[in-house]
Amino acid sequence: MSKDTLVIGASLKPDKYSHKAVLQLLAHGHFVKAIGIKAGNISTVTVQTDTPLFSDINTITLYVNPTNQKPYYKYIIETNPQRVIFNPGTENAELQQLLNENNIKWEEACTLVLLSLNKF
Repeated sequence: MSKDTLVIGASLKPDKYSHKAVLQLLAHGHFVKAIGIKAGNISTVTVQTDTPLFSDINTITLYVNPTNQKPYYKYIIETNPQRVIFNPGTENAELQQLLNENNIKWEEACTLVLLSLNKF
C-alpha cells in the first residue's frame, strides 16, 4: 500500500541522508513530496522551498535540526499527518509535545532503516 510522505529538509546533494530517503521512498512505491532550502529535483520529486499545504500526507519525516524546525511547527500541525518521524539528530521534545497535544503520533527512528526492514 502506498503512503504519501513529506520529507522536510530534503537536500539536492546525493550524499545527504534526506536525498537517499527520497530515493528509497520512491523505490518502495511511496508518493513523495519534499521541502528543502534549495529548489530542484530528486528523481521525479520536486523539492519546494515554500510550504504548500499538502492533503493526505500519511507521514512527515524530518531531516532538519531542532533549532531550524521552529518555523515548521504550525505547518506540520496544519498538515495533520498520521505520524512524524524524527530521524537521528532531529529529536525535539518541544515539537513532540505539540504533536501529542494535537493527537499526532511520532517516533524517533531512521527512515532508511525502517524502509530496509519493511517497517515503514
